Amino acid sequence: MNRINKLFEEKKDNILSIYFTAGYPNLNDTTEIIKTLDECGVDLIEIGMPFSDPIADGPVIQDSSNVAIDNGMNLNLLFEQLEDIRKITDIPIVLMGYVNPVYQFGYDNFIKNILKCDLDGLILPDLPLEDYKNNFKSVFDKENLSFIFLITPNTSEDRIKKIDNNSNGFVYMVSSSSTTGKKSSFDNKQIDYFQKIRSLSLKNPTVIGFGISDKESFTQACKYSNGAIIGSKFIQSLSKSNIKESIRSFVYSIR
Repeated sequence: MNRINKLFEEKKDNILSIYFTAGYPNLNDTTEIIKTLDECGVDLIEIGMPFSDPIADGPVIQDSSNVAIDNGMNLNLLFEQLEDIRKITDIPIVLMGYVNPVYQFGYDNFIKNILKCDLDGLILPDLPLEDYKNNFKSVFDKENLSFIFLITPNTSEDRIKKIDNNSNGFVYMVSSSSTTGKKSSFDNKQIDYFQKIRSLSLKNPTVIGFGISDKESFTQACKYSNGAIIGSKFIQSLSKSNIKESIRSFVYSIR
């Protein structure tokens, strides 16, 4: 059982996952952000791998990605920063990004580094299910790593079930069809979608992301899932000069 599975076995609801972009606001902030999130009691951490064309992300995450790249962040440096991360935290850590940089880095080399850093999972929103099954699934199953797929209000029930059957960790429920950071509350259509997913009784836990920005939206999302992911608003809150204090202030405003 990896850390993600253990988390959802021990804590059934109100899971708080925080997303941030590696290399933002400063190149070497990665471990400091993780350490402070651990101290604040966050349940799960998603680290964004900067990419020049993040199509699913809104302007806040796009901007953070551009700043991180300008700062000099890349996958080699990120894995160097994470090499001793288990001396700092035992929180589940997931990498999130896009296929292109992973492909350029080399699939085998990428997975080798995930295992070397003792990370727990991966999210690649633009990786087709069949490509995952052909290139990743066997090693992810063997090494007990989680691959997390995204579903949206437009995802068919048949595909949702296929994703659920091929997932190990949780299913990432995108709250709407827009990019990240667009909405701050849920409408009736979104709630119908949340209830529909809950009625499917998936074998994996579900976590809602996109549009979670404050305590109210976090609490509302947790009514329909096991937890929620906050990215854009957290990134906006990061202070370049006092990163610890800005993290503490943000997380404590949610809980």
